[in-house]
Amino acid sequence: MDKIKIGISSCLLGENVRYDAKHKLDRCLKDAFGKSVKWISVCPEVECGLGVPREPMHLIGRPDSPRLVTRNSNIDHTDKMLKWAKARLEQLEKEELSGFVFKSSSPSCGLKEVLSEKRTGIFAKEFTAHFRFTPAEDSDSLHDDKIREEFIRKMHAFKKASNLS
Repeated sequence: MDKIKIGISSCLLGENVRYDAKHKLDRCLKDAFGKSVKWISVCPEVECGLGVPREPMHLIGRPDSPRLVTRNSNIDHTDKMLKWAKARLEQLEKEELSGFVFKSSSPSCGLKEVLSEKRTGIFAKEFTAHFRFTPAEDSDSLHDDKIREEFIRKMHAFKKASNLS
């Protein structure tokens, strides 16, 4: 049986790509999905050219069109991230992903809430607009058994429907 392909924020797999040069390995996710998936690792900040370590960033401005700005020096990386995202989304089309797991609270990957605000990270917003029907969830939500089971069900249904077309 073919492994299901899931995109995932690189830091969740234990890659030291975060602003502080650390990771956020999520053993719960790795254990829950086991060897039945092929992870497609994505780190928007590193892939768009920002270094490790780097200055922390946050989202400012309107929730529907936030800006990605460094906390101390106030450098705006929004345009750089959006340009990278457009090209990366085209690459991800070829991967035939059945789902994506985003790092919760990340200014680039937060899906539901970024730093206690109802905002979506820059890359997560672009991804969900581009892949409107591809199941996506944030890492914290997937610690809930029911949400994780529903996410898995949706991914298998999505993969099956994709194979029929």
